[in-house]
Amino acid sequence: MSQKSFAIHTLGCKVNTYESDAMAEALRAAGFVERSFEEPADVYIINTCTVTNVADRKSRQMLRRARKFNPDALIVAAGCYVDDAIKNGKLEELIETGVIDVAVSNKDKEKIVHIIKDNTNSDNVSDETGEISEKLFLTELDGHTRAFIKVQDGCNMFCSYCVIPYVRGRLRARPADDVLREVRQLAERGVAETVLTGIHLSSLGSGLIELVEGIEKIDGIRRIRLGSLEPMLFTEGFTREISRFEKLCPHFHLSLQSGSNTVLKRMNRHYTAADFARSCDIIRSFYDHPAITTDIIVGFPGETEDEFRETCEFAEEVGFYEAHVFKYSRRRGTVADRMTDQIPEPVKGKRSEELIRITDRLSTEFRSYYLGRPVSFLSEELVTSGGNTYETGYTKEYVRCIKASDTLHQNEIITGVSAEAPVRIGADESLLVI
Repeated sequence: MSQKSFAIHTLGCKVNTYESDAMAEALRAAGFVERSFEEPADVYIINTCTVTNVADRKSRQMLRRARKFNPDALIVAAGCYVDDAIKNGKLEELIETGVIDVAVSNKDKEKIVHIIKDNTNSDNVSDETGEISEKLFLTELDGHTRAFIKVQDGCNMFCSYCVIPYVRGRLRARPADDVLREVRQLAERGVAETVLTGIHLSSLGSGLIELVEGIEKIDGIRRIRLGSLEPMLFTEGFTREISRFEKLCPHFHLSLQSGSNTVLKRMNRHYTAADFARSCDIIRSFYDHPAITTDIIVGFPGETEDEFRETCEFAEEVGFYEAHVFKYSRRRGTVADRMTDQIPEPVKGKRSEELIRITDRLSTEFRSYYLGRPVSFLSEELVTSGGNTYETGYTKEYVRCIKASDTLHQNEIITGVSAEAPVRIGADESLLVI
């Protein structure tokens, strides 16, 4: 009997990325063969997202796409889209219409091996190696420089636009010993950079400091990054503590959502624009030219032109390195969905385009700081462009660099001086290291 094969496609956040990696590892250990998502497979797993209506639509599209790849395959929907369907009584409809065969909630992802075995003829699959010991866990990411590590799950914030607390549940942290053991094993397999992720990472508070301190001591780990954070985490005391860690990258993603205090209040965000700016000032007092990135929602219910202008001006004031700009998307079951004065799509689109132009310019200005200066990056892969081969990776500030090379020095720190002008490789603008 030939081995059963599987393919996974991941949508949404870095927590989903971690969970997909862990599910794939568990299935491989159980005797399944992994395929790329475009290849024929016996099982297709779509690790879904439901943070916006667009995410819902993409989840449905990928499920239907998998069915077209192999009509006889087992189609598995996993994650937040499933939990939202369960909450709203829509799951049976998805199964009855043939969109999916099996649904796996977030809490059942750890049982993925047993769920797949129960729904396929998998006699060749090992019972001994198929266990996940009731938790998702990574031990290998061969060939990868960077690993996303989930350190907590759930959220208690209940922002008025967000459905995630309803589908991910309340706050819960992974035991620090589990996280450190996982990072040690990954480092032994060649991973050099870890990104600590969670649904509400800031909820760890001082526990985040303790985790970074533990990872700092692990041989083989060259760099540590933090996932999305709340601005109020960055008190002077917290920032002073983390600034002493040499491996921690000065690249901080602080979720803004709006630069208007009145919009922030309607969003149920627990800070003001001045609070956010103060946190950025604190970070910059401890780091030289840190990268501060963010998320911004435009077109939130009731957002006036003046409130949108406040956001644009605030983005300019802070000087973000990068910003993910989203048009507000209504989510059934949230407070914002019931708000009056929903903004028309054309208005949201126009505002989004304007803010993206502003933040793209700010990004160019941030990267231009490094032109003609000494830089260093962690080597990740070789790329070819215009007949030339380059080694590529990112600085601690997550600025992409390339250096002419026919040899990959993966996970080594490459140093040099940036050219006086950036270069474009594909869709990405990079610093050319000479």
